[in-house]
Amino acid sequence: MVMTDTIADFLTRLRNALMSRHVRVEMPSSKEKVEVARILKEEGYIDGFNVVEGTGNKRNLVIDLRFGPEGQKVLTGLERVSRPGCRVYAKRDGIPTVLGGLGIAIVSTSKGVMSGDDARQRRLGGEVLCKVW
Repeated sequence: MVMTDTIADFLTRLRNALMSRHVRVEMPSSKEKVEVARILKEEGYIDGFNVVEGTGNKRNLVIDLRFGPEGQKVLTGLERVSRPGCRVYAKRDGIPTVLGGLGIAIVSTSKGVMSGDDARQRRLGGEVLCKVW
């Protein structure tokens, strides 16, 4: 089966693992998924991630999910913005703020994948991949 929207698959696997209270989730790896996971770690939404060897010459991305002291989810919402059928681009002034600054937008710019705040500070626009809160 060929996956056409790997970021949507990534977000869906995270969402499903969080709803099932799994501590970690494993999925096929890609450079873009690793960059999104790096941003989620930097912003404190996940505990960590690793790229491990899978079957054959495939690599898997393993993400350690973060929960609060009483088991509450730290990552409460994930929303795909730009899709293969409808790409969404934003100039630096048009990068969305999520929940009044409580969440982040993840943007793919010419300088790499970064959070919306980083893109605004570096005065870059790009494709708005997803919103996280």
